[in-house]
Amino acid sequence: MFIQTESTPNPATLKFLPGQTVLEMGTADFPTADGASASPLATRIFAVNGVAGVFFGNDFVTVTKADGIEWDHIKPSILGAIMEHFQSGQPVLAGDAAAPSGHAEHTGEDGEIVGQIKELLDTRVRPAVAQDGGDITFHGFDRGVVYLHMQGACAGCPSSTLTLKMGIENLLRHYIPEVTEVRPVAV
Repeated sequence: MFIQTESTPNPATLKFLPGQTVLEMGTADFPTADGASASPLATRIFAVNGVAGVFFGNDFVTVTKADGIEWDHIKPSILGAIMEHFQSGQPVLAGDAAAPSGHAEHTGEDGEIVGQIKELLDTRVRPAVAQDGGDITFHGFDRGVVYLHMQGACAGCPSSTLTLKMGIENLLRHYIPEVTEVRPVAV
């Protein structure tokens, strides 16, 4: 098994490409080791000293390192953990742990606007940020403000504010006049 690695715009995060499907649908975010028990793969990766976060996409694993840790020291162990997992035949997510849909539900008078926002996020934004090892999910729309949650390499990335304001906000405002601002949310 050959696992490729790619840098991301976030220097604390690396993207690992195992050459096979990681998640059939959706994404899974493990910003701390506390929730990793739902995933045998995340548990293996968090066992590497210096790992601060793990994120799964369709065909990639994004790992965030702790401050003060050098990639040269932990990258071989992470590669080993990923390789061991895929060779073990264990699932990426255990039993009932299903990958989230990626968006909060929103009904009400803004339903049509929210549908347009989600469509643009799914077709224009999420594929682009997945290339950088992250994901952005919809969390709400209230009085012109779109609330988004950044995950994986996007969480804590120095350029994430620029991505939100100059990229996503401009895109949404161009296609949906009711959108006036985009703000990040922490979950």
